[in-house]
This record gives sequence, structure tokens and C-alpha cells, in this order.
Amino acid sequence: MTPYALVRAFYADIWEAGRLDRIAALMAVDVTFRGSLGPTLRGRDAFAGYVQQVRGALGSYRCEILTLLESQSGAAARMRFSGLHTGAPLLGVQPTGRRVCWEGAAFFDCAGGLIRDLWVLGDLDGLREQLAA
Repeated sequence: MTPYALVRAFYADIWEAGRLDRIAALMAVDVTFRGSLGPTLRGRDAFAGYVQQVRGALGSYRCEILTLLESQSGAAARMRFSGLHTGAPLLGVQPTGRRVCWEGAAFFDCAGGLIRDLWVLGDLDGLREQLAA
């Protein structure tokens, strides 16, 4: 799978559809993930836990790809993330019932048709402002 196809499937299948079973098809066993909302994680199981945490806090979670650029060994995406803060606490804030939306950028390193490393930078100040409003 090309980096472009990997990124599209990553967001559509894992994040939006919540299909954790797709992690093995899209990510290397020893994948490294640095997410905006947490520490650096290693391995598929750790990443699956992060997905469950975020989706547990944000109902109707969406990941809109605004821009996607591909190279032979990876991709970069400008993203818009959104959801309803109705589940678990997020960034230490109890559920607010509000829709939140923030933008970010994701950098994917791929090899052998799998995501090997992912670094996501998000506008956490903007997200915190929405949670505190």
C-alpha cells in the first residue's frame, strides 16, 4: 500500500470507524507514535489504547484530511479533528457536552507497506480554550 493509501485508510478505518482490527494491516508491530494528546507510544497495543482513550472522550470523532502530501517513504497531512466531548475526561477536563474542533499536522514514515512512525502535532491551546469555555 502506498503512503497515501495508508494515511487515508488509517484515518477512515481506525480513527473514524473505530476498527482497531485494522491496526495490524496498516501499522508495523513496533510502530512508534507521538500523539498530541499523550506520550510517545511503541507498538500496536499501546496505539490501540490511545485510540480507545480519544474515541472514549469524543463521540462522533472525525478526522478530516485537509491536505495530504506523499513521498516514497512517507506522507504529511494537515488535519482537522473534531468530536463531541461527552465521554471520558479530555486533557483533564470532565465531559463538557460541547463539540470541539482543532487542527494539526501528522507526519508518517512508512516502509514495507506499513506505517512505522507517526508524529502528530495539534493545536492543543485552541482545544483547551474550547474545553474551558
